[in-house]
Amino acid sequence: MKKQQIDHILTKMLDSHDNVSDLNLTPGKPLQVESSGQLVTVKITPDFQVLTPFQTEVFALNLINNDRKLTETLLREGSCDMSYQLGTKARFRVNIFSRSGKYSIVLRKLETRIPTIEDLNLPKAFFSMAEEKNGIIFVTGATGSGKSTSLAALLDTINESKSVHVITLEDPIEYQHTQKKSTFNQRELGMDFDTFASGLRAALRQAPKVILVGEMRDRETVEIGLSAAETGHLVLSTLHTVDAGQTINRVLGMFSTEEEKQIRIRLADTIRWVVAQRLLPKTGGGRVAAFEIMASNLRVKDSILNGESEGKTFNDIITAGKAQQMVSFDEFIISLYEEGKIDEATAMAYASRRDIVGRGLDAIKSARGEATTNIDSLEIDHGYKG
Repeated sequence: MKKQQIDHILTKMLDSHDNVSDLNLTPGKPLQVESSGQLVTVKITPDFQVLTPFQTEVFALNLINNDRKLTETLLREGSCDMSYQLGTKARFRVNIFSRSGKYSIVLRKLETRIPTIEDLNLPKAFFSMAEEKNGIIFVTGATGSGKSTSLAALLDTINESKSVHVITLEDPIEYQHTQKKSTFNQRELGMDFDTFASGLRAALRQAPKVILVGEMRDRETVEIGLSAAETGHLVLSTLHTVDAGQTINRVLGMFSTEEEKQIRIRLADTIRWVVAQRLLPKTGGGRVAAFEIMASNLRVKDSILNGESEGKTFNDIITAGKAQQMVSFDEFIISLYEEGKIDEATAMAYASRRDIVGRGLDAIKSARGEATTNIDSLEIDHGYKG
């Protein structure tokens, strides 16, 4: 199979449906793309009714293109990441992985144009984040929840407004930033540095003001990230956590009990914002982002230093922090329902606390003059005899 054939198949897959975000090649299944969050079959000529293990392996080897390091990683770890350029049409983040000795491939389409905070309709707090001079900003969420896109928009705002040196450490590079007011040096894992920890350590010698770390995967990376934030750098990074509270606990969990107190002190001093995000099915098709945003204040620092307690949970602090642009997932979900972007079933399915969201939805329906219960009428049971 030649590069022209691979590019032909990828082009056909990409053009087969609207809103294609991922291309999926799995043995035993036809060619598939993810369109608006749903996997759908792609028919091309000649027709791949069911992909064979041989076909996906040949496809994978062509994508790897004799790269020795990627081949070794795939054989040693069972998966490898890379980027792939489809002419001028698209760029992909590619993951090749084995399962029962057979290879599957997922290609995530990367946007060529960097969206702005306004384009994505991100909360106004993102403009405040772009003004930070130092510290750490975490953007968290599950894989595919849009963390990289939100961070790209944040970096683009910095690029438009500040004359600073920005270094990004990515796996792989997703958005290619142009040189505007800032000076950008984007580095890719595997090609430009071996590990996030080594890349971050090197970055401290490269005189940046802003450092993006694709992911804080281990204790060493977190430790160097904290040191960078303490020495006047603004560090942006991601974690695979579902909310602000879990983000703090995940970082603490990377260290031993003996180190916990010291790490709590360093975290309390350096954390500026924690943003968690989820993608929800949108009314009428597509997806819409929901956010939880926690900004650093005295109550947040106290809860990081001493742990959460009754009335002092991160969720309590966020709920009381509207004046500082804080918002909880549940509050954001209620606002999405009020704007008609999601329906009631979606709001309840994605709620962190269903009782709070349920009351919020009832209040909105009541204000609209809609019924808040399915019970049409209540009657006394006359057939009952005591």
